[in-house]
Amino acid sequence: MKSSIVVICLLVSFISGAQSGPKKVSFAKGTLYGYWGYNRSGYTKSNMRFVGSGYDFTMKGAVAHDNPSEFDAKVYFNPKKVTIPQFNARIGYYFADNWAISFGYDHMKYIFSDQNEVFLSGSIDPSLNAAWSGIHSGTPVVTDRDQFHYENSDGLNYLRLELTRTDQWLKVGKQDWFAFSTNIGLSTGGILSFNDFTFAGQKNVRTISLSGYGLSGHLGLRFEFFRHFFIQPNLGGGFHHQVRVRNRPNDLSAYTRHAYGYYEANVVVGFLTYIKDKNACDSCPNW
Repeated sequence: MKSSIVVICLLVSFISGAQSGPKKVSFAKGTLYGYWGYNRSGYTKSNMRFVGSGYDFTMKGAVAHDNPSEFDAKVYFNPKKVTIPQFNARIGYYFADNWAISFGYDHMKYIFSDQNEVFLSGSIDPSLNAAWSGIHSGTPVVTDRDQFHYENSDGLNYLRLELTRTDQWLKVGKQDWFAFSTNIGLSTGGILSFNDFTFAGQKNVRTISLSGYGLSGHLGLRFEFFRHFFIQPNLGGGFHHQVRVRNRPNDLSAYTRHAYGYYEANVVVGFLTYIKDKNACDSCPNW
């Protein structure tokens, strides 16, 4: 459905571009834009606290990684499957010249690494027949996926609002068929988690929660074509604080808490369309 919306918007922008009229400016007030693309991400170490019935322990120095899908045209270009890989979707509006507000969805994946070397503190009730039962104070342990595993593979979804500054540095041709701009943005938003958790002989999949918040900064290089289409590589990074990740669907007391830094690199393709009567164009008539 998301890809259908993008296709419709692209058609609208193509039709509007085919109409006669003055040139439009992509970063001026009244411009609407959107994009879709795919990402890679990385995470700093974190101290992960796990709380539930019979246990309350912290793993210090936990390592995690993303989980990109191997390229397969039947997945990446299939409208029914394009949301399987790590993706980015965004729609925005220039409320003033050079300044835009946008809302988007960064679908990342956070996988607790197997054979993780961590320091364990806290308590685990021996009655659970779980790994590391007892009381710990900085005990070094190496995790095993069969006994313990944690991931947000479906995924770690950063729903963020962004304020963006756009500056155009180059345009080519009488009709500005090509232009180059930079985007610098600041974002904040919530984290929607789909959590998988294996511990104490129990495995739960896709436990959903609004688990925390994020703060981030983003830089994009926008290569525009015919004032209506663009390709944009982006680099971003920031801080995520997952205050309460639910990990057991039938136990409200069970959760994970941690904070970490992250980086994200992506490439997106998008559209530009002009929805106001006036836009910062050559002569700016009403039309």
